[in-house]
Amino acid sequence: MTSAPLAERLSIPSGPLFFPVTAYGPDGGVDLDVYRAHVRRGVEAGAAAVFACCGTGEFHALTPEEFEACVRAAVEVTEGRVPVVAGAGYGTALAVRYARIAEAAGANGLLAMPPYLVIAGQEGLLRHYRELTAATGLPVIVYQRDNAVFTPRTAVELARTDGIIGLKDGVGDLDLMQRIVSAVRDEVPGGFLYFNGLPTAEQTQLAYRGIGVTLYSSAIFCFAPEIALAFHRALRDGDDATAHRLLDGFYRPFVELRAQGKGYAVSLVKAGVRLRGLDVGEVRPPLHEPAEDHVKQLARLIERGHELLAQEGDGA
Repeated sequence: MTSAPLAERLSIPSGPLFFPVTAYGPDGGVDLDVYRAHVRRGVEAGAAAVFACCGTGEFHALTPEEFEACVRAAVEVTEGRVPVVAGAGYGTALAVRYARIAEAAGANGLLAMPPYLVIAGQEGLLRHYRELTAATGLPVIVYQRDNAVFTPRTAVELARTDGIIGLKDGVGDLDLMQRIVSAVRDEVPGGFLYFNGLPTAEQTQLAYRGIGVTLYSSAIFCFAPEIALAFHRALRDGDDATAHRLLDGFYRPFVELRAQGKGYAVSLVKAGVRLRGLDVGEVRPPLHEPAEDHVKQLARLIERGHELLAQEGDGA
């Protein structure tokens, strides 16, 4: 257990950043026992942090009461061994409400997702995230994606805001990210964290590493922690041969399979968790379950991933 600040704990992670799915029972309600088991398995497998009730965890589908219960359960299971970061989103008032719920439940930080629906200007976005950050004592990571895309100037102002410790990118515009990294480095003293937040971030992490973004989310860790850990080690150790083998044989085919259905960045991951023996239930609407054939393809792909790990052990 450590009381080190969140930015310090995340800056050089010991393993992948874990974004657990939210477990539902046969009645459609949140199954906290299964959720605890899922989080516990991730921590014991080597996760460096737990990002509870975020995109993979279907934040959009949870009531405030369910959100609080899941965040509290994640905090209880981790027992301070790794930090727990909770999602917060919607309009400013609701985002503040979720942030305060997360703080009361014991979270160590917040992942601030885009505001709901509106297409806002840079001034409005900056005000939104500053009001959210000021509402609690929790450090905040801002998630850039969809209707919340920042200019380098706005990113500098975010980095200057007390309590905002990082930016997670879900856009994939490397030119923009390079300009953001450069501007913040030039104008804001001290460390500011950057995360690759694209779906299946491992697929693009070699490119992000080239512009200095070393942190990334791993949905794969939910159902194939052995593969995610091997890739994380390969990046850490500069073992590009292993990284390329996993990219070519596992990650690229997974991304191509994920592209076969809308919402598969969540529902296919959840299917993967079920394939590995933990019944976390189905996704809630408006997401839908993967086609049966796609689940079968995923099962074969997981087997292929483990075959690649065996090749690594044989020194191939």
